[in-house]
Amino acid sequence: MAEITIYTSSLCGYCHRAKGLLDSKSVSYNEISVDGEPTIRQEMMQRARQRTVPQIFIDDQHIGGCDDLYQLERAGELDPMLSNNSTK
Repeated sequence: MAEITIYTSSLCGYCHRAKGLLDSKSVSYNEISVDGEPTIRQEMMQRARQRTVPQIFIDDQHIGGCDDLYQLERAGELDPMLSNNSTK
């Protein structure tokens, strides 16, 4: 199974939607909250080169945010990535 990391904020609707999609696929993920954590937010910004949440990584590949995750789902590309069968 793929290793999934998602940077989130508790008040972010997009974060809840992204987690909902991952939950519907019964995959585990490492959620890292940036709430009140400037050091963690800075780490996320350096890693993703983005300021907004969520920021999603699958096997250290930056996926992007919620819309990007749903785009992969619509294209039929998310399930292979989650099962670790994608080409890098």
